[in-house]
Amino acid sequence: PSERPCYKMQNGNLLRAPKVDPDLHECISELKNHGILQVLTAETNGWQPGEVTTSGSLLKGQLLSPILGCFLFYLESGVSSQQPGQFISFNEALEHFQTVDLSSFKKRIQPTIQRTGLAALRHCLFGPPKLHQGLQEERDLVLTIAQCGLDSQNPTHGRVLQTIYKKLTGSKFDCALHGDHWEDLGFQGANPATDLRGTGFLALLHLLYLVMDSKTLLMAQEILRLSHHHIQQFPFCLMSVNITRIAIQALREECLSRECNRRRKVIPVVNSFYAATFLHLARMWRTQHNTILDSGFVLKELGIEPRALRSIGKRSTAELNPQPAPAFLVWDYSRAFMHGSR
Repeated sequence: PSERPCYKMQNGNLLRAPKVDPDLHECISELKNHGILQVLTAETNGWQPGEVTTSGSLLKGQLLSPILGCFLFYLESGVSSQQPGQFISFNEALEHFQTVDLSSFKKRIQPTIQRTGLAALRHCLFGPPKLHQGLQEERDLVLTIAQCGLDSQNPTHGRVLQTIYKKLTGSKFDCALHGDHWEDLGFQGANPATDLRGTGFLALLHLLYLVMDSKTLLMAQEILRLSHHHIQQFPFCLMSVNITRIAIQALREECLSRECNRRRKVIPVVNSFYAATFLHLARMWRTQHNTILDSGFVLKELGIEPRALRSIGKRSTAELNPQPAPAFLVWDYSRAFMHGSR
């Protein structure tokens, strides 16, 4: 994480901070401890690298100037005067959407697939049960969140992005909400909002769930490592967005209704389906030696035949992660839709 560049916006442009070794924050801490920052920040205008005397010691300007430059970058951007933002939990982020007015977004949703003719008759006779009426509001909330875009000016939205970034990378510090560091996590560009079409903020909530749940964080980190493989690499976050799209479709097709009715909840079941599908994709990707050229076929297979995911619970995940948590995760999550898709 210390090698990752930091950014700030200035006059509409994204600027990269000067690179400092050792870590910038350790440098600043040392400068504070020796009382040097008071000297530097008191006369920064027009300051030229020279000699600064403190406590009888002499610091060469040529050694100090890169540290000062990086410090000034942070000072101007406001990062140095703030503590890193706290993680936001999935439930806290969800509560945000439960308390704000989403009526304009709710008008856009289509809760279920509309069928006619023989397709409607077949679904009625052989399809999954309908979702209990008491759960329909929760289902509609999920679909409504999928209509909401990312607002970088919204503090809650920003905290969700920061949490995802720090959990996946291990960074201790906040990052810019726009910048090419998001491409390192598998977004197509510098602005994650442009990749959320068809899934809205639900795609980010799913990523947040993945990194904030103790059972799935290790899994997420393993999949991220797989996505950086020199041959089998794929865009991690973009793939996650596509899996959220599959989860939305499964919910609308009522494939998850049986399990939702059994557990009397919708959101945990959708989360489980998403996580298990992502794990199944990673297992397929690794064992079948897929590359980015195969991504369309793999996603199509997952989207058209969700019943194929039933086999997850019967297969070992040792090749993906030797930790016991993901194995338990697969069994628990696969049950969620093995029954629901019957």
